[in-house]
Amino acid sequence: MSLLFRDDAYQTSCHATVMAVDEAGIRLDRTVFYPAGGGQPGDRGGLTTATGATVSIVDTRKGEAADEVVHVPAPGAPVLAPGDTVTAEIDWPYRHRLMRMHTCLHLLCAVIPGSVTGGQISDGKGRLDFDVPGDMLDKEAITQRLNQLIAAGHAVSQTSITDEDLAARPELVRTMSVKPPTGRGSVRLLAIGDIDLQPCGGTHVANTAEIGPVVITKIENKGRQNRRVAIAFAE
Repeated sequence: MSLLFRDDAYQTSCHATVMAVDEAGIRLDRTVFYPAGGGQPGDRGGLTTATGATVSIVDTRKGEAADEVVHVPAPGAPVLAPGDTVTAEIDWPYRHRLMRMHTCLHLLCAVIPGSVTGGQISDGKGRLDFDVPGDMLDKEAITQRLNQLIAAGHAVSQTSITDEDLAARPELVRTMSVKPPTGRGSVRLLAIGDIDLQPCGGTHVANTAEIGPVVITKIENKGRQNRRVAIAFAE
């Protein structure tokens, strides 16, 4: 399966052929739909057939095989069959909000030192858990620094690193709970200017200014040194 979102997170649609359909969902030969992973929800949208029928996709998940993406149809949606040709189109406003928040969480990693023990992205908000003492985190100071980095308009780009080089640079892996996928020869890296560099397979905006103003809404104590930092778009 060709995963088009890996190279272009701004591609909203593509033509595709149905490869398989079962109780789990629909598999295509290529897709712009991002499957849930790394704390980011799966895309939603629709598959439109040559006859104009539309299958509403309510979720996208990873399949059992490597690089397999399963498109989950809404209950009662038209039934597709292998060989059908479709136009796959994501819910772009929803995806774009997830991209903005995902990129913002990378900036949050740059602002707060310490390992990340967990995280989640949702529509308009997100959170990261940090292995840090609680008295070192200040909501107002973090909010101000994040918005400074966002407004500065830092470029966001992706590159890659070999499995061997990543193993030699363990400091690049900030997340303790989810390890980057290895074994394919290289691992995708996300770079935000010279501010943050870490492995990530999610979708992101091209410039931090695209994120827009944010606010730290809550900092919670989730353990002896585990602090949950919640964030939301200011709008």
